[in-house]
Amino acid sequence: MKLNSLGAASLLALSLVMISGCDQAEKSAQQLLGKASESAKQVIDDTHQAAEQALSEATQGLISPKEKNAEEQSDSETREASSQET
Repeated sequence: MKLNSLGAASLLALSLVMISGCDQAEKSAQQLLGKASESAKQVIDDTHQAAEQALSEATQGLISPKEKNAEEQSDSETREASSQET
């Protein structure tokens, strides 16, 4: 009888250790995913900035991203105004 209760206590203690280990592993995995996500976002932002710079250099500065967006917005407003008139 003593052996059974000792075995059950050992099994319970081992289970608790494993559960706490799993919680720690989950927290570590979440931290790693968070860091990987931030790193990926930074890479995307850097790539976007490099692409804008390459586009600017390729067009020799004739079109800058901000001017292009303003032109597109102006064109869409003009189209909306003319479609409302008809």
